[in-house]
Amino acid sequence: MVLKIGLTGGIATGKSMVSDFFKQLGVTIIDADEIAHNLVKPNQPLLKTIVATFGNEIILTNGYLNRAKLRQLVFADPKLRQQLEAILHPAIKQTMQTQANQLTDCYCILSIPLLQETQQMDIVDRVLVVDCSLKSQKQRLQQRDNISKVEIEQILQAQANRNARLAIADEVIYNNSTLDDLQRQVLILHKQYQKKIDSA
Repeated sequence: MVLKIGLTGGIATGKSMVSDFFKQLGVTIIDADEIAHNLVKPNQPLLKTIVATFGNEIILTNGYLNRAKLRQLVFADPKLRQQLEAILHPAIKQTMQTQANQLTDCYCILSIPLLQETQQMDIVDRVLVVDCSLKSQKQRLQQRDNISKVEIEQILQAQANRNARLAIADEVIYNNSTLDDLQRQVLILHKQYQKKIDSA
C-alpha cells in the first residue's frame, strides 16, 4: 500500500521547488497541473469541451489552449471558474488515482494546488502544506507572472485562505528563508514518511 502525501499550498508559495527536492530524493511525484496540461492538448476530448463552453477565442492559432486568456476569464467570473473546474477536476482526480494505484513505492507525492477547494482530500493519506507570508506570495506572483495587482487579488480570492490550508495540514513546510533551509525541511519529512511506512 503506497502512502499518498497530498502536497498543496497557495499560488507562488514554492510547491514546485518542494516537489523538485522530493523528486531528487527519488520520490514519485504525481502532478495535477502536469496532468491538466496533458488533458487539454490539441485534439484531446476535454479541450473540445472547454472550447464548446468558452468559445474559440481561448484557442491559439497553433491549436493550443490560450491559458492566459482562459485565466483572465475564469478569475474574473466565479461561475465560469466553476464551469471549468467541473470539466477538469473529475478527470484530473481519476488520472491521479490511477497513477498512484500503479505504484510500488513506499510513498508518493500528489501535488494538488487546489486540494481543499476541489474536495480531493479523500484520495490522500496525509496533507503537506507549503506556506509563506502573504506579502512574499504576492511579490513572487508579480515577479513570476508579471500580472496586475487586481489579477493577483482575484487569484488569491479564488483559493482557500492561508489559515484554512494550515488547518488541514498534517505537516507544514515554511518557505520564508533560503533554498538550503527548504531542502533541509524536505529531507526531514522524507525520513519521517519512510519511517511511517516501516512502522506500518
